[in-house]
Amino acid sequence: MSQSSSMIGITGLTHSYGTREVLKDVSLSIARGEVFALIGPTGAGKTTVLRIIDLLETPTSGEIIFDGRPVPQSGRQRLEMRRRISFIHQKPQFFDSSVYDNVACGLRWRGEKEDVISNKVRSILEIVELNGCDGRDARTLSGGEAQRVALARALVLEPEVLLLDEPTANLDPVSGAKIERLIQNIAGQHRTTMIMATHDMSQGQQLADRIGVLIEGRLVQTGDATCVFRSPRSEEVAGFVGMENIIECIIVANKDGIATAAIARGPEALMIEAVSDHPKGKEVYACIRPEDITLAPVTHQSSARNSFQGMVANVASSGPLSRVEVDCGFPLIALVTRVSADELGLEMGLPVVADFKATAVHIIERSTDR
Repeated sequence: MSQSSSMIGITGLTHSYGTREVLKDVSLSIARGEVFALIGPTGAGKTTVLRIIDLLETPTSGEIIFDGRPVPQSGRQRLEMRRRISFIHQKPQFFDSSVYDNVACGLRWRGEKEDVISNKVRSILEIVELNGCDGRDARTLSGGEAQRVALARALVLEPEVLLLDEPTANLDPVSGAKIERLIQNIAGQHRTTMIMATHDMSQGQQLADRIGVLIEGRLVQTGDATCVFRSPRSEEVAGFVGMENIIECIIVANKDGIATAAIARGPEALMIEAVSDHPKGKEVYACIRPEDITLAPVTHQSSARNSFQGMVANVASSGPLSRVEVDCGFPLIALVTRVSADELGLEMGLPVVADFKATAVHIIERSTDR
């Protein structure tokens, strides 16, 4: 995507607080109307990126392009750009006044007439499903209601860019789902450019057109959800996005795009087959998502290219899913439904077969300097 066709462009962004460098050479382009999720562990620099885009901070170095124009260091043009952006913080703060007054404050600061303000506020409160709550004290709201008021306060200004910092981090599942649904509706109906920082990977998958992975201040991968979650570029990204099975291997053969990889750590020569063009002799990681592994009784006949007999080492159930660790001479982690786990009688010491397809294996080249 060219900078000229983007709503937000960032080139060579670095930022430090004292001697601590929190962002390192970040470059990114976000199109008008795009929903972009910035994911990464706590402390990766996600909030700092949002604050710089909102022009609350000036980066140590690098260039910010807003709607085709470089952002100046100061002055009226910078202020005009800021007025086109709204930022919803992780823990929104409210004035000691009503929901109505909190939502209306930005419009009043901009000098709108009261009849216009009234129409806009009541309309936006209806959109966020808080109609009838305009007279309530904003500081007495539940977490979910407060986040919806924050959303209304931002949207009533009709921003071209909406920034959201962990929009559901402090909410219960029902309230969080409601906020996610509102974000989806706003993105679909208003085509507002949205940039969301979140550590909730399912949220990024559900809401975003594209995802960027920020780790230790570096933007290490961008792409759609399939690209990021199923084809991570590094062991670092693979671990963060839930590729719990990251197995050290060496390619020992490759025929017609099917690579055979010997597991580097184990009591005997065990092989994994994968769809890959990596040549013989290459040191790699074979990465398999836990949900792509099926478990079956040892009497089971499988057509999968990869089938390993092992022993259940641990079963941990949470909600409808069970996480099963299997010792196959090397550790494998499978994610199965709780119903399947019960039907198979999965418990420690039970012999099982773990199957997965060659297409389920993602090969990452191992760095030679490790």
